[in-house]
Amino acid sequence: MTTAKPSGDRRSRRSRKLLKQGLLELLREKRFFQISVRDITERMDMNRGTFYLHYPDTTALMQSVEEDMLQEAQSLVDAHMKETVESASLRPVFEPLLDYVVAHHEDCKLLFDNDSGSGFLERLQKLVYQNGVDLLRVRYAPRDENQLTYLLNFIAFGLVGLMKEWFNQGMALPKEDLIAAADRMVSGAADKLLKIQ
Repeated sequence: MTTAKPSGDRRSRRSRKLLKQGLLELLREKRFFQISVRDITERMDMNRGTFYLHYPDTTALMQSVEEDMLQEAQSLVDAHMKETVESASLRPVFEPLLDYVVAHHEDCKLLFDNDSGSGFLERLQKLVYQNGVDLLRVRYAPRDENQLTYLLNFIAFGLVGLMKEWFNQGMALPKEDLIAAADRMVSGAADKLLKIQ
């Protein structure tokens, strides 16, 4: 016998969704540090008590928006990691990630531009780092863990910086060229550092 989820759960999900939507709408108009709880609740015609039922402050709401995006990115990585390992190329995992970013480019740009209070870029870099560990271990079997750590930090900062710059330039570079450049950069750095061990 299946039990229906309480309507309160549905209402809670709807409230959280509306609060996130309100924050993203306001981020198109002003910087994150200028947005108050009142701004968000007035925008979405909700009372402040509803906000505080779900989030202690605007930073927690911002981090929740970012977490949704990071979870989606991780699910795309998981779906394509086997193919990436087998092909020894970044392309199988980087292309769907870029497709996701393109489909949500306005929201992604807002998060990149308002990173100072939430640590979004740092968490995105951590996602790249954590997924890169197993990939590089399988491909290179590195003997020096310190070199692997340096390389992964270099790659994580580099790929996130590449995407950020792509946004800043209005995604003028064709996606295919960006993927090819990222693949060459990552493979080149890994080959130089890890194949010489």
